[in-house]
Amino acid sequence: MEGLPTVTVIVRSFRHVAEEMGFPRTVITRHPMGRPLGPPGDSSTHSRVVGTALHLLDTATEGGAIVELEDPYRPG
Repeated sequence: MEGLPTVTVIVRSFRHVAEEMGFPRTVITRHPMGRPLGPPGDSSTHSRVVGTALHLLDTATEGGAIVELEDPYRPG
């Protein structure tokens, strides 16, 4: 293991960046820029995104792992 294990959470419009830069682990959401975890105050969506990131951190077996969440952005 090298360095600090990380997971990047980004919005779908930046998927190409994760692929080109070779991020170790990435969760992609269908949310707008500036809100990768979801709408402000939407703790259930925030928890789902962070839970997915932690699960990916625990289960990814090789670099470049990408998980794309299908849930659309639904402002409160």
